[in-house]
Amino acid sequence: MDFKIGDKVVYPNHGVGIIEQISYGILNGKTEKYFLLKIMSGGLKVMVPQNNVTSVGLRPVIRSLDAAKVLTYIEKGSCCSHNDWKHRFKENSERMRTGSLLEVATVLKSLVSLSGSKPLSFREKKMLERAKHLLVSELATARNTSEQQMEDSLVRALAKAKLQMPVSLEKYE
Repeated sequence: MDFKIGDKVVYPNHGVGIIEQISYGILNGKTEKYFLLKIMSGGLKVMVPQNNVTSVGLRPVIRSLDAAKVLTYIEKGSCCSHNDWKHRFKENSERMRTGSLLEVATVLKSLVSLSGSKPLSFREKKMLERAKHLLVSELATARNTSEQQMEDSLVRALAKAKLQMPVSLEKYE
């Protein structure tokens, strides 16, 4: 995959970033192309060699049509989660690392669903917040709208599935 300066991309588990610079360097005697991206939330800068783009999961932001599919899944898709906390956390962690927004939506929906029947552990609350952030930031970018409007759309989609987003952790920190 080749990107240009200014392209919006997704770096799995960190969210949307912008390609700020493309440079070349020598690694193991070979010239290598590097993409410098700045993660939009928090300003983290990451340099990714072009040879590692696929292995780290760097990809373009989803298209608006795919964003609609993610919201439809949240409204109508079925989800289930493992009863054992360790298995559930491991499974959800693996989903988050895939970089697939649909997998992130699966994590969010299963944790929101679970939070309706029992309190989430601290780590699961953090994972839920992370999933929400990743979904909202990429969907807002894909649909060219504000994160607040996208969060409202996400809450409405969950409501259609008879689910309610738990009170945010950030309010207590």
